[in-house]
Amino acid sequence: MVEVEKTLVSEMIFERQFLCDLEACKGACCVEGDAGAPLEKEEVEYLKKNYSRIKPFLREEGRKAISAEGTHTIDREGEDVTPLVKGLECAYTIFDEKGIAKCGIEKAHEAGAIDFVKPISCHLYPIRITKVASYDALNYSKWEICDPACKLGEAKGLKVYRFLEKAITRKFGKNYFSQLEEVDKALDNLRK
Repeated sequence: MVEVEKTLVSEMIFERQFLCDLEACKGACCVEGDAGAPLEKEEVEYLKKNYSRIKPFLREEGRKAISAEGTHTIDREGEDVTPLVKGLECAYTIFDEKGIAKCGIEKAHEAGAIDFVKPISCHLYPIRITKVASYDALNYSKWEICDPACKLGEAKGLKVYRFLEKAITRKFGKNYFSQLEEVDKALDNLRK
């Protein structure tokens, strides 16, 4: 782990390569798993306050799940997460004409209905943030459904943190991302 500001960063985000391959995985991260997407407290409030503007972009199944459970729910670890449709996909998931899962929240953002892109946990994936003492720890989350993304990232030579530049900058700022670039250079020099 490398310390950057008040975070601990796994070296794996500098070593592994990643580039989402939605044609191959069909957006499986929106569908698979045992809980919805983790939500920060501010995101919970945002979804409550702005649901009426997101709702038109969702599928009927998602709207029904949200009507029954609320704009968020609590998982078995006591964390705020997005609700699921019948225990499967995130209630905010929509499917395009190719059957690829996409985010209805992001669709609302793209249409100008809201100023929120999507939950940061989704935007940052495959990085997951956990608390370690007073630090946020950024770890690479390896999941077999993302094997096509790893292969495509290797083919393009795109490191995890570079793939996630927009999301990292959204969460931590431009200066933070610049510091990650410096860490990457230093690690590359150590590996030579």
